[in-house]
Amino acid sequence: MGKSKVLIIGGTGYMGKRLVKASLAQGHETYVMQRPDTEIGVDIDKVETLISFKKQGAHLVPASFEDYKSLVEAVKLVDIVICAVSGVHIRSHSILLQLKLVEAIKEAGNVKRYIPSEFGMDAEKMKNAMEPGKVTFDDKMVVRKAIEEAGIPFTYVSANCIAAYWLGGLCQFGKILPPRDHVIIHGDGNLKGIYVNEDDIATYTIKTIDDPRTLNKTIYICPPENILSQREVVQKWEKLIGKELHKITLSKDDFLASKKALDFGQQVGLSHYHDILYEGFLTSLKIGDEDEASKLYPEVKYTTVEEYLEQYV
Repeated sequence: MGKSKVLIIGGTGYMGKRLVKASLAQGHETYVMQRPDTEIGVDIDKVETLISFKKQGAHLVPASFEDYKSLVEAVKLVDIVICAVSGVHIRSHSILLQLKLVEAIKEAGNVKRYIPSEFGMDAEKMKNAMEPGKVTFDDKMVVRKAIEEAGIPFTYVSANCIAAYWLGGLCQFGKILPPRDHVIIHGDGNLKGIYVNEDDIATYTIKTIDDPRTLNKTIYICPPENILSQREVVQKWEKLIGKELHKITLSKDDFLASKKALDFGQQVGLSHYHDILYEGFLTSLKIGDEDEASKLYPEVKYTTVEEYLEQYV
């Protein structure tokens, strides 16, 4: 049995381009949805990315969420559909666009598996998330419900804390570059997060698509060496730069007080930081080996937190 043909939607985005690379690297015939020029506009970066995919051997498929028929025709070309539209409010939030895609997959009738745009914390386990951040998980659950009601085979990929958003700023809200003088510690800094390199997320995701063990399940990416508290992350950075940072503790009340000055997208992000760093939503996450990617695919050498931070030294 040959490897599945894969269609990636949102392939020029932050996660999408990594999924395209991983799909090609693992030997899948890979298709990437190309939106019409009326939608791409003069975004030269997206055009260059699409051209680079074609040079690497991917097929570009003209389609649009605004043209339902084109979605159906694109889906008919492949066995697996992976969607990577943005779910990050500070960039763009397009999760519910997938409802059109679910309808197209249902009509086409040929798709063996759909992997929707998830890749963060498991929406099912975030029912008590803080508002307005809860909207991210509520929208993902709407899409899940549509997938399951349509009878579409699926895999949900939960990668917890995407490294660039969390590790780059040493888990400080609103920071994506590590400091060299002082660091804000959220709460006592001892609640654990789970941090995953974006390229590793893509590699594990593509690993799941032909694996019967992952069908109709949520697969969690929880690399054991990357389950760390904020203070442990800071310590790894201090070791790399050979310097101890001045620590400033930020209480929960003071953290939440800053919310009033933020726009909606930033408030969503603040809510996620609150849930992980102040409430410890990931500290009680219990995952069996049969549902955890690094156990399912031990041949993948995942990037440790220390290795990820080395790029900033």
